[in-house]
Amino acid sequence: MTPTPPPGLSVVIHRDKELLAHAAAARLVTALADAQAAGGAASVVLTGGRNGNGLLAALAASPARDAVDWGRLDVWWGDERFLPHGHQDRNDTQARAALLDAVPLDPERVHPMPASDGRFGDDPEAAAAGYAEELAAAAGPFDVLLLGVGPDTHVASLFPGHAATGVRDRTVVAVREAPKPPPTRLSLTLPVINSAREVWLLAACEDKAEAVGTALGPEGRASGAPAAAVAAERTLWLLDEAAAARLPGA
Repeated sequence: MTPTPPPGLSVVIHRDKELLAHAAAARLVTALADAQAAGGAASVVLTGGRNGNGLLAALAASPARDAVDWGRLDVWWGDERFLPHGHQDRNDTQARAALLDAVPLDPERVHPMPASDGRFGDDPEAAAAGYAEELAAAAGPFDVLLLGVGPDTHVASLFPGHAATGVRDRTVVAVREAPKPPPTRLSLTLPVINSAREVWLLAACEDKAEAVGTALGPEGRASGAPAAAVAAERTLWLLDEAAAARLPGA
């Protein structure tokens, strides 16, 4: 049985990770096309990991993908591994391979987080400040912000108990000594994540079940789970049955 979520939060459970990816891709096409119809342009914040990249690959293969006017889409990232440009482990490198290189985006509207060999050099604090300036120049909140949920309940590069997770006075933070490699990262902070019109949290497979159960369980925010602190105007959890197995009442 699916638990009753609090106001503003919805949970959708799909049969398996493949169906989750295709359903989320279809949902994203609709959300972005609707935003463009209402305001002329749209913005999306991408996430990495197997679920984020799975969604992008499903979108690339979808015949409905061209319902989005790609030239009027602003693309941002929620976090990034602070590695050289083009490194195979960077989220933007993986996103380009999965989808972005296959659609007619306006290069001026694609906003990758800085690389460690870029104009800020190997200085993640300066790179975070630079991306914050780029965000500040953008108009309005993000339309859709995608997040993967880690087995430890981390979202973006905000890890349980890590100092960066508690930052409230900046939009972008440098993450040093992250508990998973690579140890140096850049991440949006929780206040800017929660300012998005919609935040979608993606989780599939049994290795995410404990994290999902913790974040959506009765302890919720009291658990210290970063995923539980995500609370946008609309917060949508997109799960498969395996990831939902430990939900209260499941």
